Formats: sequence, structure tokens, C-alpha cells
Amino acid sequence: MENQVQLIGHLGMNPDSKEINKSVKTTFTLATNTVYRDSDGNKKTMTDWHNIIAWGGLAQTMEQYLKKGDKVGISGRLVTRSYENAEGVKKYFTEVVAKDMLMLGGKKPE
Repeated sequence: MENQVQLIGHLGMNPDSKEINKSVKTTFTLATNTVYRDSDGNKKTMTDWHNIIAWGGLAQTMEQYLKKGDKVGISGRLVTRSYENAEGVKKYFTEVVAKDMLMLGGKKPE
């Protein structure tokens, strides 16, 4: 079995990079769209937001070349983590740890 995900979407924000333990960590959000027709035949678009994280050389490349609105292909693996908020409630979130990136260029859709 393999944990692998592939996404094509647009950056929702400029990449944010930090140095952690002598390695670079870059994060950003990626928007992907699904287009469908509702029961009345009207065209609808549903947007999903994905949290992307990258490390090392890939993280540095992302920080240097990507910006909000850019279209990219990301492949990597899903990771789900949890934490307790200030009220003691356990919260879960899922992110994509990127392994590869393909810069697709072009303008973001209006």
C-alpha cells in the first residue's frame, strides 16, 4: 500500500519559509476546483483548500519561484496531525508533504 496524492491547483498565498534544524520548511495553501452541474442544470464550482508543506531543496525552490495565483502540480503524501486548543479540544488537520512539484504557469482563473 502506498500513501500518495497528486494535485493540480493555484497557490492561495505566497509560500512562507522558515529554517528549522538547519533545513528549510516551506508552507502554502493550494486551491483545487471541481466543476459540476446542480439538479437544475446550473454550472457550479466547488473549491477545496489543501495545506502544502515541503522541506529542503524543494522548499527552497518553491520559495524562490512560486507566488500567489501560480498554477502548480504537487505530488506527495498525506499526513494527519492533531493538537489540543486552548479550550482543551483536540483538533485534527491534514496536509500534503510535497515530494515533487511541476510549475504549470498561466494565469489563475477569474
